[in-house]
Amino acid sequence: MTARVLAFLMRAFPRDFRREFGDGVLDTAYSAYAEARRRGRPRALVLLAATAWDLVKTGLKERVRPSWKPPIVPQRKREVGTMLEQLFRDLAYATRSLIRSPGFTLVTLVTLSLAIGSNVAIFSVVDAVLLDPLPYANPDRLVAIRASAPGSDFPEEFNVSIEFYVQYREQAGLLEDIGAYSGFGATLRTDQFAERSRMAIATHTFFTTLGVTPVLGRLPRPDDDDDVVVISHTLWTTRFGADSSIIGRSLEIAEETRTVIGVMGPELRKPEEATAIWIPYRVDLSEIAPGNFFWGLVGRMKPGIDADDLAAQLAPLAARLPERFGGSANYARLIEQHRPVVRPLKADIVGDVARPLWVLLGTMGVVLMIACANVANLFLVRAEGRHRDLAVRQALGATRGRLVQSQMAEAMLLAGMGGAAGVLLARVGVPFLLNAAPDRVPRMDAVGIDATGLLFTGAVAVATAIIFGLVPAIRSAAVSLADSLRSAGRGTPGRSKHVGRDALVVLQTALALVLLVGSGLLVRSFRELRDVNPGYDTENIFTFQVAPTGNIQDGPTLARFHYGLMERLAALPGVESVGVVRELPLDEGTPARTFVTEDLHEAGETSPFTNYTFTGGDYFQTMQIALLSGRYFTRADHETNHGNAIVSRSAAESFWPGENPLGKRLRFASDSSGWETVVGVVEDIHQHDFRRSDDELIYFP
Repeated sequence: MTARVLAFLMRAFPRDFRREFGDGVLDTAYSAYAEARRRGRPRALVLLAATAWDLVKTGLKERVRPSWKPPIVPQRKREVGTMLEQLFRDLAYATRSLIRSPGFTLVTLVTLSLAIGSNVAIFSVVDAVLLDPLPYANPDRLVAIRASAPGSDFPEEFNVSIEFYVQYREQAGLLEDIGAYSGFGATLRTDQFAERSRMAIATHTFFTTLGVTPVLGRLPRPDDDDDVVVISHTLWTTRFGADSSIIGRSLEIAEETRTVIGVMGPELRKPEEATAIWIPYRVDLSEIAPGNFFWGLVGRMKPGIDADDLAAQLAPLAARLPERFGGSANYARLIEQHRPVVRPLKADIVGDVARPLWVLLGTMGVVLMIACANVANLFLVRAEGRHRDLAVRQALGATRGRLVQSQMAEAMLLAGMGGAAGVLLARVGVPFLLNAAPDRVPRMDAVGIDATGLLFTGAVAVATAIIFGLVPAIRSAAVSLADSLRSAGRGTPGRSKHVGRDALVVLQTALALVLLVGSGLLVRSFRELRDVNPGYDTENIFTFQVAPTGNIQDGPTLARFHYGLMERLAALPGVESVGVVRELPLDEGTPARTFVTEDLHEAGETSPFTNYTFTGGDYFQTMQIALLSGRYFTRADHETNHGNAIVSRSAAESFWPGENPLGKRLRFASDSSGWETVVGVVEDIHQHDFRRSDDELIYFP
């Protein structure tokens, strides 16, 4: 009744005034009346009478002598201005409404900020690792070229040997340029420090293919001697303080003195993220030994060419390699089975990281949907207590669309504040995320909250507001004053009022079930990986790196140095045993070469790739790698350049199935200088990855 009286009294005002300010005047008048009524009916009646007299008096004055004149503006501008005014009024009303409900506001903001913040943090990783293009010129034309040999004993994919590079560079017309590289670990020594570093040998075309330029100095040239290097931006800044006089400085790298000719930019992180030094390699056709498959290739395709076209051209070129470079019968058979593997360079760099990152982002999306369902439920509950208020506003002339718009302003305001808080949480959380990320995830140094992340946050905030705000707003706007008054005395809403909330509960349960199943699978995978027996025991094991001073050129001298050091370490209190190994398990990985046994040599064949490393001292005893047969290395083994080897159980079964491997001999397929005699067999270990089967491994002293 009161709403109708106030709406009738508003007719005293001119029509233009009512159109511009009618809703605001009525909202203010009714809110004041409702507040007075809560304090007592007499006070409410006095206020209503005063308000009625003020409306009539002011309205008649406006008709006789308007103090307000509608601006004369074009219709388009008038509509835009009206929409903006309504928007600001709705936001102001939403702000007052949220301030009056601090508990609801706080719970909603915490829920939204956590959900949006987690999505922004994970998206920043996905954007940097998967979505951002590589920092090279025309990166879409760069490809990685590897090899496969279906039906052979070789891995599913493997690197190529240097003759592939020569053949492809000379005869592949679809390639604009191609480079070759191979990574390894070695000791870098300067006057101030010595450390183990990741390095690479690379042809001069490796740099031109990628299209990179140095920030200091120059790139390698075909006529360079083999005593020059270029260093990474990270090494330059962290070890040399970004000293511009680094060009021309000598470094001791892999026991050889080399001169720095260039400093690369931070974008060059090939073949590995941690690569610190690139040593130029000049191909000598007379020294090519076919079958040394440890070279990676990167190619730049000509415009308009795709990876499938290039692979089709490379296949017949590879098939002609034995004719040109020779090789063993085993090499010839491998070439017959060879298939080029050509994929975009970005996909090769990202590798198997892409799927887990997309799954993680999808999981955060499910979390966001659950948060939206929670907030939508809160909005529905809140709307049930505002039915009379909304019904009165509708009776005062507010359309259903205006009511929806008013309530959506609350949703947008909450989503905006939740998005801002989410960005702050993401900024705090991203560094922790980077510290927890595995080392094999590439491009993590580029992760951060940038303009793309802010745009993503805005899009998520708007989508969130629509998801959790639109349905409750539409449902609560579909009210009438009569229905609201009839239901005012009921203790609980009818069944129809619960339909939306029940549907949201079902949605939340379904989404939570998806997360629960995924979490269970993740925990199961983690448990199985934790229960894997690596083949060694790391309890109470301490590791460190050693770089002896002086230029030690021969193996026996280095062995005597190692043994002298290990003897002094073993004499320390609390030390039980000491060993030395070139590649720690699960650290750098081990190189792989093709080997030949005496039986294979007589048949003109070689074995597939096999991993190998070098050990000394009591390495097997220290790591508790079980000896199955034969003996461990002795000091005499280490002080000779050739002689003995120890093989893992899987390697023994692969080389000599069903035979006793002790006393058998093997060597590198490309090295005919001497044979190594097997003196022991040890248990398999996981050298590279817990997810893979035990590695075949050969140990040399």
